[in-house]
Amino acid sequence: MRRFEGRSVIVTGGASGIGAAIATRFASEGAKVVIADLKVEAAESFAATLPGAIGIACDVGDEGAVESCANTTLDRFGRIDVIVNNAGLMTFKGLGEWTGDDWMKVFRVDLLGAAFFTKQLFLHGGDSGGAIVNIASVHAIETSANAAPYSAAKAALLSLTRTTSIEGKGRKIRANAILPGAIDTPMLWDNPNVKSGAEVIDRKDVGRPEDVAAAATFLASDDAAFITGASLAVDGGRLAKL
Repeated sequence: MRRFEGRSVIVTGGASGIGAAIATRFASEGAKVVIADLKVEAAESFAATLPGAIGIACDVGDEGAVESCANTTLDRFGRIDVIVNNAGLMTFKGLGEWTGDDWMKVFRVDLLGAAFFTKQLFLHGGDSGGAIVNIASVHAIETSANAAPYSAAKAALLSLTRTTSIEGKGRKIRANAILPGAIDTPMLWDNPNVKSGAEVIDRKDVGRPEDVAAAATFLASDDAAFITGASLAVDGGRLAKL
């Protein structure tokens, strides 16, 4: 099945983990994929394993870097059809320890990066519109201690998704969000709350990056043409029992 033949897709944080799985799935369905990642060597190395893909250095929290990434995509592929805002940052402190800079460091990656890329699709989506998939988190709904900026940013990302769906309708731009639960990536197992046992993860409740990738390609495809402003939990039922 090649639902994205002739289309270009930008995946932020696409060089590893969930982002890499998403990029791989899009490439397997015919898309020309841009791996936008802070680690340029990793982005270029991973892109070399996918047909027609390119790797680009991109700090998603820097609006100029996001604009440059969009322009490179247009120069290379002539269009932007799908943006998957996957890049994420999660740090850990108690509420009495966070500084304003701490908050903004997380917000620039987890929220503003998605807003900057959304702007680029609004500017360059063309007559055919496009699709945005925002990778949020179950932490937007149910969270744990010591991760307030991450949880707040992901909750705001759901709001951004809804606003984008409203403003994008006349432009044929759809926007949806995915709320991954516990997914087998270093970000999960390196989580201090998980390591300390404060957040207990049952191995039976841990999904694969490919599970998120399958949802992302569905939401970006024409199969989801009448779905916009939605938030899809990909969590093995985790939210249902929290």
